Amino acid sequence: MASVMSLLPLASGGGGSSPGGLTVLLGAVLVLVALVFLVILLKFGLLWIQCLSTGVPVGLFQLVGMALRKVNARVIVDAMVMAWKAGVRLKTSFLESHYLARGNVPVLTRALVMAHQGKVAVGSEELGAHLLAGGDVERVVEALISASRAHIPLDFDNARAIDLAGRDIKDAVNTSVNPKVIDCPNPHAGRLTIDAVAIDGIQLKAKARVTVRTCLDRLVGGATEETIVARVGEGIVSAIGSAQTHKEVLENPDKISKAVLSKGLDANTAFEILSIDIADVDVGENIGARLQTDQAEADKRVAQAMAEKQAAMARAREQEMKARVVENRAEVVKAEAEIPKAIA
Repeated sequence: MASVMSLLPLASGGGGSSPGGLTVLLGAVLVLVALVFLVILLKFGLLWIQCLSTGVPVGLFQLVGMALRKVNARVIVDAMVMAWKAGVRLKTSFLESHYLARGNVPVLTRALVMAHQGKVAVGSEELGAHLLAGGDVERVVEALISASRAHIPLDFDNARAIDLAGRDIKDAVNTSVNPKVIDCPNPHAGRLTIDAVAIDGIQLKAKARVTVRTCLDRLVGGATEETIVARVGEGIVSAIGSAQTHKEVLENPDKISKAVLSKGLDANTAFEILSIDIADVDVGENIGARLQTDQAEADKRVAQAMAEKQAAMARAREQEMKARVVENRAEVVKAEAEIPKAIA
């Protein structure tokens, strides 16, 4: 390169141009172009050959343009190869714009490939916008594919809203297809049984299992599993409390589930309650007898307090009467002292 540059003054010297000088200048330019092309080939040659071998329409100068725009050409080419092999015809301009917007190009490409293979009609621009908004495009596409195969009505806008709301859209679709069972009460909350007292005063300890199915149209803004557990527990307590005797509950535990299920506890929640099954009912303490014993003890203490009060009042009255006797005696003695004076 230095030898070529040293020849340039010779080509322009003497105030004129000679055929030999023009030839040297032209040769220098050709050598410079060849060197630039060689550098481009060394840097982007492998990517270009990969594009040619896979049929991806990305030219050599497009790769150079990506480098000038500060776009990682390797990421774009890998994404294009992945998409074109799966039959998804993406454009480099779309991937470049998504890359410059700080988007995750490989994740977006995988999501588009999954949507194409799952035959889900969703646009690349929509998925790109959802990814830039912080959504999980892969789980959204998986949920759309599962919903389509299960013939569950779910469009991309609803799935996107559910995902951005912080709900697990894939788990919601799976629960819509395969209902799940919720323990009531939740063992992880620290309680193992639902305790209630029948009218006869006997405590019963119950466990229930609630089978629910997710309603996708109520998932955004609907109450969660904790609300279902709380409502079912309240219904069980109410049903047991309205029973005349604990034996009725032990003989027919299905009455509890029927009474609770008829109250429509899944209103304004994200789930539909399919069944409520009483898993276990155990007899606890005799709360009525204990309450009566406690009441009798309290009455006894009240009576003792009243008796002590009456005794204290009687003792005070006795002392008062004694004081009056002494006072009256003093008056008598005083009167007796006045008799001699009267006689005199």
